[in-house]
Amino acid sequence: MLTILATTLLAATGPLGIVKAADSEVQVVLQKEATIEKLATVADKYIDFVELAKRALGKKEWDKLDKKKQEDFSATMKGLLRASYAQKALGDGKNGAKFEYVGEKIEKEEATVTATLVVKDDKFPVTYKLFRPDAKSEWKIYDVITDDVSLVSTYADQFRKLISNKGFDGLLSSLKAKKEQLEKPAEAAGGAAK
Repeated sequence: MLTILATTLLAATGPLGIVKAADSEVQVVLQKEATIEKLATVADKYIDFVELAKRALGKKEWDKLDKKKQEDFSATMKGLLRASYAQKALGDGKNGAKFEYVGEKIEKEEATVTATLVVKDDKFPVTYKLFRPDAKSEWKIYDVITDDVSLVSTYADQFRKLISNKGFDGLLSSLKAKKEQLEKPAEAAGGAAK
């Protein structure tokens, strides 16, 4: 019953509420005994890794892949991003940073939430891009833009280069190697990202 209520509340929450809830949950985890797995679990709740992977790869390349390769690519990206995000959050989480939320803009099933990250006397603009497949679905984050640098665009640029040099299989192999490299320190610390 509680899970149904939580899912209903998330679906009824707008993009700004989703971003605030994600930040709040991350802060709670960081104040306790934070592990990569605990942070990754929070990320899973709020980030659409498949949408991020699809947009970073590009529609043209994505549509060339069969369902099995799409799933393999998405799973690899999810593992890579979870490990990377959790390590950064653990490293940066206790620096006294806080978010000031500016607002949200919704256009059909796409949304943008703007915020400012305040670290001591410095302020950094942060934009979250969210998506939902239809009006009944919950909003999920698929891109974060910090100082005009988009996570999706950065990956898209890298993917184009790797695909032109090594093909899709070479790209996937490179991503799997990077994922394994990021997960090794996590396993050693006892909080492996899965």
